[in-house]
Amino acid sequence: MESVPFSELLREPSATADRLSRVRAVRLRRRDADDLVLMTAARAEQEGQVIDMTARLLAEIARREPQVIAEVLPRVLPWVRFLPAPAVDEFAQEFVATAGAASALGNMAAVSVLLTAWRHTAEAHSDPDLHTILAGETSGDYGPVPMPEAA
Repeated sequence: MESVPFSELLREPSATADRLSRVRAVRLRRRDADDLVLMTAARAEQEGQVIDMTARLLAEIARREPQVIAEVLPRVLPWVRFLPAPAVDEFAQEFVATAGAASALGNMAAVSVLLTAWRHTAEAHSDPDLHTILAGETSGDYGPVPMPEAA
């Protein structure tokens, strides 16, 4: 994926779009906002179809052989090795369910959130000092949590 400033798209829209004949997508870097990705509609549809089929295939494999997912996760995501065995099974089940639901919605953001949360859980398990702190007893209720202020 090539990366160009967003201003290049504004200055030279045809030349920037023509880059798509050579690369899968063009990343448009913006200073004060998230970057954007420019790709052809056909490419986006193809990638969406692959993601949808992969999620459905994974769900069917997990339905037939539930242990397969838990067995391969440490090879696909090496940080899974830091999770206790019951957590690996829980992660596998949650991953398959979330991937299937997200695919049905056509929005995979929930899968990304799930992966980030479980990766942080693995980080906590990988650091004995951090795990001791996080797993420790609390000294009681600290009272109500105030509502966050609107941005």
